[in-house]
Amino acid sequence: MDTPLHTIAVVGLGTMGTGIAEVLARAGREVIGIDVSDEAAHRASDALADSTARAVERGRITEQERRDALARFRTFTELRAAAEADLVIEVVPESYELKQQVFRELDAVVRPDTILATGTNALSVTRLAAESQRPERVLGLHFFNPAPAMKLVEVVSSVLTSPQAVAAVTELARALGKEPVAVGDRPGFVADGLLFGYLNQAAAMYESRYASREDIDAAMKLGCGLPMGPLALLDLIGVDTARTVLDAMYAASGDRLHAPAPILGQLAEAGLTGRKAGRGFYTYAGAGSAQVVADARTPSADTAGAAAPRQVSSVGVAGSGTMASGIAEVFAKAGYDVVLAARSPEKAEKAKGLIARSLERSVAKGRMTAEARESTLARIVPAGSLDAFAEVDLAVEAVAEDLEVKQELFRTLDKVCRPGAVLATTTSSLPVIACARVTSRPQDVVGMHFFNPAPAMKLVEVVRTVLTADDVHATVREVTATVRKHPVDCGDRAGFIVNALLFPYLNNAIKMVEEHYASLDDIDAAMKLGGGYPMGPFELLDVVGLDVSLAIEKVLHREFRDPGLAPAPLLEHLVAAGCLGRKTGRGFREYARR
Repeated sequence: MDTPLHTIAVVGLGTMGTGIAEVLARAGREVIGIDVSDEAAHRASDALADSTARAVERGRITEQERRDALARFRTFTELRAAAEADLVIEVVPESYELKQQVFRELDAVVRPDTILATGTNALSVTRLAAESQRPERVLGLHFFNPAPAMKLVEVVSSVLTSPQAVAAVTELARALGKEPVAVGDRPGFVADGLLFGYLNQAAAMYESRYASREDIDAAMKLGCGLPMGPLALLDLIGVDTARTVLDAMYAASGDRLHAPAPILGQLAEAGLTGRKAGRGFYTYAGAGSAQVVADARTPSADTAGAAAPRQVSSVGVAGSGTMASGIAEVFAKAGYDVVLAARSPEKAEKAKGLIARSLERSVAKGRMTAEARESTLARIVPAGSLDAFAEVDLAVEAVAEDLEVKQELFRTLDKVCRPGAVLATTTSSLPVIACARVTSRPQDVVGMHFFNPAPAMKLVEVVRTVLTADDVHATVREVTATVRKHPVDCGDRAGFIVNALLFPYLNNAIKMVEEHYASLDDIDAAMKLGGGYPMGPFELLDVVGLDVSLAIEKVLHREFRDPGLAPAPLLEHLVAAGCLGRKTGRGFREYARR
């Protein structure tokens, strides 16, 4: 098609259809909104009026632009209203029968050159195209919710789609201020293909009572910088929609990670489909409301940590690397006396030097005063031996992620620390109980997993083993809150919360590249623009380190015995070649050496 797509019909005026209509109308397109229900059509007009009014209040558009957009949007209840449309976008519920009926009726009323786009995120575009009278004009055009805010649009071609149709909608997406990504026809495409597996695992984690819904959501927001936690996002998307997408993905791949968690089916069957129903994983103020209200499942402050915590005024941090120095800085800034022990006095002094430079940067940026810097440094005493931990109330190890190294350190802590001292490991992937069992006091051992960089990251995963005493758990939670971090509780299993959900998602992204389904750049763009992730999966892998990522993948695979968790061969090959990410100058991408 040589002429721009100017008149566009949107079939289905739910939340997504209305959002797409707003994007089109604000961009100067004539929009024909179609829904079988008069009520839905009126609701869409009202929603568009409200949304554009908010845009005016926020200075995003002018009042004249708002009036023009409203004038371009007309609503109808019959498909024949699309007769003169250049493009029709259907956004009806995820049902082959319903979508096929819409396409059959559109075939009878639209022009021969009209492009028909499906907004599906789970069903086969090829199957829908094959049953149309004009399969070369059928493609997928997948916007993300909320459509006015989200930048990503996935343009989905089938083997039947003409290049001209793809070019026309790609040009339209760019004209709308969106970022189009070209993808092939498979369930979930790129963004949802990665996102829904992660959401499914989060639902299964909650269903198994491994962690609370609040802790799961807080962990992924604070530990990964995500805009929403997975369970809150499932409620926003719709539990029934998520189950439909996962069903389609599982049918196509057979990967157990995409087999819908039973709780999704139970909630959907009960009508608890998320925000739209007023209740899903959370309870809301009403149907369609975003306001979460308390319900019977919300934990109360009195039941959390019933045991009295132990007194902590001094802390020992073992290690001399970035993580150890960062943790020591966190405790010292919060007013604790800190002993920073390394394998030699020189290494301990060097670690304190790292802290001094970090604090100097904070002073330069106006985040703390010079006096506060000096008093913080004065609370840190470097030591060349763990013997200096004799009187500390809490000992935190932050040494290499090697079980034998950590166990040897805990044997030493068991000998030098006073009775009643809490012994904590910062491991991100190893079993805490394996450290506890080499001591004579496993009840005093707990996981305290800080995230890197410790001074900036707010999350701490508090990991209790089957032997951890209640007062030890309460102590670590209280200390975590005192250092202004957010504690989340989880059990002692591989990956805890964050890594158990994050690394299968990263592994699946690598598999997409292995299968030549999408490029590194398109996958990274899809997850940043469509999922709101601060970094794409390949950017993140290169930052974390491919060797570290591979080690975590292996731990997860070994513990859960799920074939879908087996490390992607491409990851293993890159590590074997010494391409470990930014630290070596090459990983999935190449970097300029410093």
